[in-house]
Amino acid sequence: MGTLALVLGILLLCVCLLLGWLAVRRVRLMRGGGVDLCLRRRFAVTDWHFGVGRYRGDEFAWYRLTSFRVGPTVAIDRTEVEIVERRDPLASEAFAIPYAAAVLRCRSRGVDIEFAMAGDVLTGFLSWLEAAPPGRSTGYRQAS
Repeated sequence: MGTLALVLGILLLCVCLLLGWLAVRRVRLMRGGGVDLCLRRRFAVTDWHFGVGRYRGDEFAWYRLTSFRVGPTVAIDRTEVEIVERRDPLASEAFAIPYAAAVLRCRSRGVDIEFAMAGDVLTGFLSWLEAAPPGRSTGYRQAS
């Protein structure tokens, strides 16, 4: 009985440490200028994932909330992004992306990704896409 309690105690400690790591990671990402948004790469209603996005110069890095990875899960380059579609969230997506005001389908290097974000995050994302140092093209374009 004592061995079982010890194993359960160690397991509980490990779970607490992992949850603590996820919480500390999210706080650090948000303090460094992160924004909350959802992302999906496969276009089924249930494939939305919560995460934190950060702007790093010409790169937008997205970190999945439940990932233990140190680096970003997805990184897109501002000079290679094309907005394919902008739409309101569908009624069937309301449970997966509760605070989204808009869904952007973007294409980068031939791969489509959808971002669901609140209005203020959308404004910041579009401003970042359009911004570039003098004399340099952003590559930002909206498909017709």
